[in-house]
Formats: sequence, C-alpha cells, structure tokens
Amino acid sequence: RARALLQQLPPPQDCDERYCPDLAEEERRQLRVFSARRRQEALGQGLACPVPGPCHGCPCKKCGRRLNRGDPGISVSRLGDQFWHPSCFSCHLCHQPLVDLIYFQQDGRIYCGRHHAELFRPRCASCDQLIFMEECIEAEGRRWHPEHFCCLECDAPLRGQRYVMRSGRPCCCGCFESLFAEPCQACGDPIGADSEEATHQGLHWHARAACFCCSRCRKPLRGQPLTARRGRLFCSESCSLGQDTSSTASSDSSDSAFASAPSPDS
Repeated sequence: RARALLQQLPPPQDCDERYCPDLAEEERRQLRVFSARRRQEALGQGLACPVPGPCHGCPCKKCGRRLNRGDPGISVSRLGDQFWHPSCFSCHLCHQPLVDLIYFQQDGRIYCGRHHAELFRPRCASCDQLIFMEECIEAEGRRWHPEHFCCLECDAPLRGQRYVMRSGRPCCCGCFESLFAEPCQACGDPIGADSEEATHQGLHWHARAACFCCSRCRKPLRGQPLTARRGRLFCSESCSLGQDTSSTASSDSSDSAFASAPSPDS
C-alpha cells in the first residue's frame, strides 16, 4: 500500500518548491499556482458505499456494466451521480487501482496524482520534475530540461549534438562507440552510430558490401537470401557446401573473423 501511494500521489517536487532548488523565480511562482489549483479543482477521495436506489441500473463509469441497487460501488463528489465498481476505480492512464480512493479528476476521468500532473506539464526524464520552462528537449517520446539532456556515461551536454538512445537515455557518440558498439564479425571494427548494421543469429556486421557478404564468393548479402553454417554466411547452399568441402585452412580474413564468433547452424 505504501509503495502504491508513493507512486500515485503527486511527488513532492510536484507540490513544494523546496524540493526544486534549481528553479528560477518565475518557475517557482508557476509551480505554486499549479499545485494550489490542482488541490482546489481536481483532488478528491472516493466514497465506498452501496449503490442507492435512484442509481439502480446505472452503468459503471469505466466498464459500462450495470450496477444494481445495493451493489458495492465507488462514488466521487466532484462527478455527480457517477459510480464505479471498486475494481474499476483506477487511473485512466496507468490503470492501477487508486489506493485509499484518492483521485484527481479531469474532464470526467480519474487519475493518480502523477499522471494527472502530466496532462498539463511535461516531466523531465532526468530529474523527474515537471517542466515549467518555455522550452524543453524532446527525444524518443520523452522530455528533458535543456541542461539535463546529457550523456548517460560522461554527462557531456548533448543539446545541439548528435546522440544515440541507450535504454531510454541519451548517450554521446564517443561513449556509445567505446562502450556499447558491437564489433563487426568481418572487419572487427566497432559498428558506430553513423554506420548501418546487419544482424543474423545474434551476430553483427557493417551493412556495407565488403563486410556483409558471402564467405566464399564475396557476393553482397544485404536484402538477399542467405544461409548460415557454423557462423559463416553464404549466398546459396552450393557456396556453403563448397566452403565446407574445401580445406579449412584459408587466407581469407573473413573466414577467421567468422570462426572467432561461432553461431548455431541454420
């Protein structure tokens, strides 16, 4: 219950400027107005009670199934004669049951405190505070304060810079290539953020013709049918059989690269 309340009630930084020490004065003012208006206009607590006679046969506000007189129901004073099944009294966005029946309402729908706030203000993916600035940075469906949009590894500012998203957080190209880029099975170089990548059976190649090609005849395989045998790629069954029946000692650099990272036969 305590964990659910901590998740559903407005975080302290949504209500109290003391938890947001870096806000400018105008942002502090906006936070005070925003928090006071929410408490006055949207916050409430549902009442658990049997459905009264005048509401006999009315539909549940969420699921639409009929509620009969005497059935357990939840009513909210801010929304008139509306009733919910107890199991249906949940946040419209995250669908979690509202603990202790504490809700925020907007346009006839009920929300937990966190998601109600996000109807009006974006939330920074880094500091978890609501954004009251005139501008923010948006990437991959999430938003940041401009000064918080930094590399997850080295904290280098990324505003106006190129980046790669890693587990939902931005990473500068340098950190990505040194820490996360997969090595190409053909040439051994890391597959950088600027490079197109081809994958097969959990292995990785540069998508260029020189790397992603048949191990025997060197035919480019991008967009073409292929077969794999003991970690090597081939353009056809005949090439794969020819490769297997030939001597295993070969001066072809791609053979040794493929052999160093074997994968199951296809």
